[in-house]
Amino acid sequence: MDIVNEILEREQKKAEKYKPITVEKHLDVEFDVGTLLASDTNDLDLKVIQRDNERDKYLEALTRDNTQLLLNKVWELPTERIDEAIVVRLPVPKTLLPRSKPVPKPKPLTKWQEFAKAKGITKKKKDKAQWDEQLQKWVPLFGFKKAAAEKEKNWLIEVPQNADPMTDMYEKKASEKSEKVAKNELQRLKNIARARKVKIPRVGIPVTSDKASATQLATAAVVAKASTASLGKFQDKLPKEKEARGKGIHELIPGKERKRKAPIPTPQQEKQNNLNLIDKILNKRPKIDMEKAVAKHIHTEQIQRSEEKKTAKPSKGKRKTKGVNATNFTAKKPKAGKGQRNPNKKATGRKRR
Repeated sequence: MDIVNEILEREQKKAEKYKPITVEKHLDVEFDVGTLLASDTNDLDLKVIQRDNERDKYLEALTRDNTQLLLNKVWELPTERIDEAIVVRLPVPKTLLPRSKPVPKPKPLTKWQEFAKAKGITKKKKDKAQWDEQLQKWVPLFGFKKAAAEKEKNWLIEVPQNADPMTDMYEKKASEKSEKVAKNELQRLKNIARARKVKIPRVGIPVTSDKASATQLATAAVVAKASTASLGKFQDKLPKEKEARGKGIHELIPGKERKRKAPIPTPQQEKQNNLNLIDKILNKRPKIDMEKAVAKHIHTEQIQRSEEKKTAKPSKGKRKTKGVNATNFTAKKPKAGKGQRNPNKKATGRKRR
């Protein structure tokens, strides 16, 4: 009987371990398969939850049942095989989930990706490892195992005939590899700058001594002149030489006085400085130069008179006198009374004797 009881207990444990996929609920669970969401509206057993020793097991069993129902809904969808794996395409989600950050923008294509897309070149999936005849084993195409296999394979490197026999081929190979890495990194930075529309120099290499800019050459010339014993006092300037200007050039020239940073003021000093600045702004009066003001006034009057003379119309009967500095005089002719005389009006004109 002991053996029978032991077998029954073992089978019961197995049954508990592998529970059935069918789950019964009083109320149907609501599903949103697009977001893998299951909403259970059934009431919880409060008596079991209040017991500390049974609460965790109850919640774990409830979670397992709801997960099983969700997976049953997922596997009801049509399946397909991709690369030796069975997958399911989820439908469009119904529940809108809030996001703390905006949806990421699609990554911009690199120069090669744009070229491949235009030419219709598709990327073929490569194997992760290949057979090496020399080592007689499968070698990965990338990773630390690949480097270890290359080191084991190239334990001896032959020096070419046209090269120096004392050349370190291992060092040369390492430098070539570092150059390739740097070139790839430069191309990656170019792609980022191109995607962000940042202008970069046409030559995509850093400036060296043989390809220095005009600012760098001017700075080098100024520093070299100031490096003499007289600090460049007796150095002659070249024709059409310009002084180097820019941020940080002053610090490079020897002998120049350095501006020391002022210490951090105390709150009382800062308050007094602000008050002094306000008083200076409020009590500031404009300086008036009387000589300049009078000269400006006379100059404007002269300009106005000259403009009036230019715009004035010459009167009829104007006589011109000869001479360089001649002045034109005009006399008004007295108007006649047209046969009528006003006794109240005083007569004008020449008196008769």
